[in-house]
Amino acid sequence: MYNEKVMQAFQNPQNVGEVENYNAIGTVGNENCGDIMQITMLIEDGIIKDAKFKTFGCAAAVASSSTATAMIIGKTIEEALKIKNSDVIETLEGLPPQKIHCSVLAEEAIKLAIEDYYSRQGK
Repeated sequence: MYNEKVMQAFQNPQNVGEVENYNAIGTVGNENCGDIMQITMLIEDGIIKDAKFKTFGCAAAVASSSTATAMIIGKTIEEALKIKNSDVIETLEGLPPQKIHCSVLAEEAIKLAIEDYYSRQGK
């Protein structure tokens, strides 16, 4: 069902946990499958210095979370906002059609965390 790249990301996820002293958090869920994804970030001077995730879900959800957090660390807020679920899928070299929603959750969690950051900054 899953390709080697997805299985590798699932079995050896990067950035698991919660960023200490985070200043951005985004949590999303999918009612249909029960996946829940939370991304925390530390943003300084418009740069995402660190990002971690906690995900309750299937292999595709964990792989998408791991991949998405790896993709945004070191990026500007603007660059991170441009990351789409299709970029996560491409980096993972594909997801089964019924698991595409996992990559959508990752994109949404990033956006919600950045919205939370802006809210904390009064923007």
